[in-house]
Amino acid sequence: MKIFIVEDSRLARQELRTLLAAVPDADIVGEAAELAAAREAIEQLQPELLLLDVELPGATGFDLLDQLEHLPLVVFTTAYDQHALAAFERNALDYLLKPIDPERLEAALAKARERLRPAPAAAAGGTKGADDMVFLRDGERCWFVRLGDIAGFESCGNYA
Repeated sequence: MKIFIVEDSRLARQELRTLLAAVPDADIVGEAAELAAAREAIEQLQPELLLLDVELPGATGFDLLDQLEHLPLVVFTTAYDQHALAAFERNALDYLLKPIDPERLEAALAKARERLRPAPAAAAGGTKGADDMVFLRDGERCWFVRLGDIAGFESCGNYA
């Protein structure tokens, strides 16, 4: 699992690297301490999972999400519990409070593995069924939606 860390605290980044070193399938592809560097690296490296702090120098993790074209799965890692609702409104996979509990991190990684695992029909080259999920972006919000819950598609230029 390709993981990118966005955290302004050097010590917190080190803690995450140490915790992830014990996870065999965790591949840290990069890290950044501020929004601009994170945005550029994420677009280039295309990680599957983003471990994202809420409070960044002069910005927030939410600001970063708004600016990304490639939106990986997101697990917020923060010391502030008051942002949890906003995180889940943005379809965060999980929300971990610092100091990070290794068992909670492993649970979040298990959720990511489950989401990243290809569906049996998709792996075999088949079509998607009503229970399969698609990722939709609606302005500043992003959603995972079951295909069975979609009534129809409408096209508008390059968008559907």
